[in-house]
Amino acid sequence: MIPAPPPKVITRHRNGQVHAYVMDAGAFGTLEPAAVFQPRAGDEVVESAVRPDLERVVYTTLNGVVCLTRAGDLVWASAFEPHSDVRHGHRPGCALSLDGRTVWVYRPDAMAGRGGGDQWVVYDAESGVVLARRELETVGHGAGHYVHPMDGSIYLDIGEGQDGSVILRGTAGAGGEPEFVTYPWSDRCLIDLAPGGQQFMTVDHGQADVAFHRHPSGDVLFTLPVEAFGYDPEDTFVEWSGGYLTPDTAVVTLGGEGQDEEEWFRCHLIDVLTGTVSGEIAVETTNPYELQPLGDGSWLTVGPDGDPVRWSHPPLQSAP
Repeated sequence: MIPAPPPKVITRHRNGQVHAYVMDAGAFGTLEPAAVFQPRAGDEVVESAVRPDLERVVYTTLNGVVCLTRAGDLVWASAFEPHSDVRHGHRPGCALSLDGRTVWVYRPDAMAGRGGGDQWVVYDAESGVVLARRELETVGHGAGHYVHPMDGSIYLDIGEGQDGSVILRGTAGAGGEPEFVTYPWSDRCLIDLAPGGQQFMTVDHGQADVAFHRHPSGDVLFTLPVEAFGYDPEDTFVEWSGGYLTPDTAVVTLGGEGQDEEEWFRCHLIDVLTGTVSGEIAVETTNPYELQPLGDGSWLTVGPDGDPVRWSHPPLQSAP
């Protein structure tokens, strides 16, 4: 019998600290942090990840990656060399692997002015030893990591600003050495992986459509342009947000600007089994990028004090 995966842990950065929140089955409403980590003095955290047991945090700064215990003791640290004095335009990112044994770090070295291209680096989570390093042909500002919930492969979506978006996937090779695959697009932004792992969702960089792809091949299962939602593509676009609400239902957000120049957005539900639009869902947020579907029928928004708020929509169980 396959054991149930541990509850998802998400992090938020507040008051110079890393707050970790556990997505327990009964945890709804405004969430309280299950653990709080204090970074090293002088460290400004860019991105972070916390182990499911809440005993360790890994975070990136503009010039390195750090691993600390819950008590604040240093486990290991790795500096990005050479040191960059560039303050803006580059955001190093990190993620823990599904089994917790490795840390995957994206280094936007080109924008940081380090004299080389970007890198994707894999560290041993216990020792900080570099296990693999992939030199990239990107000039990214930042990137999002997405951990596959079943096979543990890692997707990386690198944002290159006006130049588009590059999607890669890293896997554990047969000999233990990570293997890397680059998908053949420069115009699609990765939004989310399905909770069952069978597919993933992207949005056109120009925001003209949303597409759903087979994992791991990337083959397109179906595409929905703005017109499929009943909107005029001249004044409506697909937001780079949304994701999988359940294994069979995705949230796609459409946005635009009204005649009074007031911006608007609406969240539509997609039946990913049939590729059809199946209604709308109301979310309590003024910013579509604060919406984070969790794949189990619930989603997060941001509360007035910065804590995540978890919502549930019981009627979804019987939605057509």
